[in-house]
Amino acid sequence: MERASFVALAVLSVAVAAYALVAYGLFPLGVAVHPDMRAGFVAHPIAIYAHVFASIAALALGPFQFSARLRAHHPAVHRWMGRIYLGVGVLAGGLAGLYMSAHAHGGIVSKFGFAALAIAWLYTGLRAYGAIRERDVIGHRRWMIRNFALAFGAVTLRLWLPAAVVSGVPFDLAYPAVAWLCWVPNLIVAEWLVRSTGRGARRPAAPRPEATR
Repeated sequence: MERASFVALAVLSVAVAAYALVAYGLFPLGVAVHPDMRAGFVAHPIAIYAHVFASIAALALGPFQFSARLRAHHPAVHRWMGRIYLGVGVLAGGLAGLYMSAHAHGGIVSKFGFAALAIAWLYTGLRAYGAIRERDVIGHRRWMIRNFALAFGAVTLRLWLPAAVVSGVPFDLAYPAVAWLCWVPNLIVAEWLVRSTGRGARRPAAPRPEATR
């Protein structure tokens, strides 16, 4: 990952994580969302707080898992951060997000959009975990790229939604669209990145029998 891209990714992710920490940690639940969504948040506080604070962990840690320097010089830190990212951020955040998708504002389009996001986030996290358990480092990195692209939906949602409202699109129309726009383009970009950087990458060949004698 180019340095400029990494810095932008990290700054946006940490900024949204910090915003969520302040908004949900210091203020009453629902104060930071549209008034039409507030009742749903207040009705399901445990799921909302679980989703928000688990996702904060994912956003705060995720970008740094792509740091080649961290992996090379501090592999134990990379592994522990990965366990927190997947075990807390993705697993807890994804399950809580899947539950909350059934109560999403904006009708069935929003509900399906956020449900699909949660399922995709959980699935790619499971595949990333399975790959590293099998010591498939290349596969692990590819699934982690997809997974963090989905986590980054928390950032792109906060870019798309204000842009739509400022453009004059009514909130009730913008929100269902953003439920898909916040993650589908991210995943498309991630897939392009995985395929373009994966050309020519192969798993290390197994040693020839005579080389083990």
